[in-house]
Amino acid sequence: MPDNVFLSPVQKFVKLESFAGILLFGATIVALIWANSGFAASYQSLLNYKIGISFKDFEIRKPLILWINDGLMAIFFFFIGLELKRELLIGEINTIKKAAFPLIAALGGVIIPVIFFLTLNQNPETVKGWGVPMATDIAFALAILAILGKRVPLSLKIFLTAFAIIDDIAAVIVIAVFYSTGIKWMLLLYALVLIIVLALIYKKKYSREIGIIFSIVIWFLFLKSGIHPTIAGVLLAFTVPIRRKTDVKSFSKRLKMIADTILKSSEKNNENILLTKEEAETIDKLDALSCNVRSPLQHLEHKLHNWIAYFILPVFAFANAGVIVSGNTEFDFSLMFNIAFSLLVGKFIGVALFSYLGIKLKIIELPSGVYFKQIIGIAAVAGVGFTMSMFINNLAFPGDFSSINSVKLGIIIGSLIAGFSGYFILRFTSKK
Repeated sequence: MPDNVFLSPVQKFVKLESFAGILLFGATIVALIWANSGFAASYQSLLNYKIGISFKDFEIRKPLILWINDGLMAIFFFFIGLELKRELLIGEINTIKKAAFPLIAALGGVIIPVIFFLTLNQNPETVKGWGVPMATDIAFALAILAILGKRVPLSLKIFLTAFAIIDDIAAVIVIAVFYSTGIKWMLLLYALVLIIVLALIYKKKYSREIGIIFSIVIWFLFLKSGIHPTIAGVLLAFTVPIRRKTDVKSFSKRLKMIADTILKSSEKNNENILLTKEEAETIDKLDALSCNVRSPLQHLEHKLHNWIAYFILPVFAFANAGVIVSGNTEFDFSLMFNIAFSLLVGKFIGVALFSYLGIKLKIIELPSGVYFKQIIGIAAVAGVGFTMSMFINNLAFPGDFSSINSVKLGIIIGSLIAGFSGYFILRFTSKK
């Protein structure tokens, strides 16, 4: 029974992420077709349409694509931060033993692709793209595993999820340290002070409304400070409380009392259209009780998941995957190859090699029901880098459209080959 209680949310998460992967793929195809059709100008015009607000001496107007990459993606990173906090405190990486295998595999999947890229790259102008091939896209990766159905054990999907989350931690650190420029330290200091103040407020009382106001101000300060505003999303997530104010047992007892009170009152006032004063007050108590029994972090994660999976990530894919491969577009084929090769081969060798060494050195052990040949399949799937890779690409080559397009195409080619390779390896190495 306890296993079912634990596994059911994991299974639900995998299903949601899998459908998100399908949506991401669909958005990518639409963007590629539109960007290379006779209506390509309208695609570019839409993404460059300026939106914003201005009054007196204040103005913030940005093209739509920047609102997506700086604004919507900050919400995505906030969600990533919630996941990270949960996993670090009570999840699959909350102990050294649990984290050891995905941690070692993720380290290989980060270090080796970067080494491959830096070794292959001969152009000093494109060395900035070293961070692109280090990220695995969890939605696409889990979508591939979902297609395989019962051939893939749930423990392997849990391993991939933990691996991808550690991968995201590495990507967030890289973005914060290496892809933030011209930092205005005073603005950053103001933002950090506000984050600390918000955390202290949450310790006394969690308020979603106060959180939204603080988040907007902090996001703006990060935007103007030179640190990418998506990092604000991660830091804000760590202020959200994970503990509940009321335990389930107390909630159940009080819920029964409230239900009995409402039932007695309704028997007296069965014909009354409006609630009595006593009924209204009792239902207000029920609302407060429901808020106290929910973990704010879990509640926010639950509410945001569908928005992230079904709206924000597909919109990001649509806005960033539209590589123009026709006409007079210039491509840096060397850069394109380096990205594709580092994603495809670098990730594969990194994850497989580090996992093998970890097992041989007895630092880690395989999850229950998982064989090493399946880890080989996961190592191939790990080369599917999309969301985070595309995001780092935009930070690495701002305004350099030739490099951006070359990297985009490299990401798409490398990810497609990695995805198909991983699918067939897992299909032929796993029993139904």
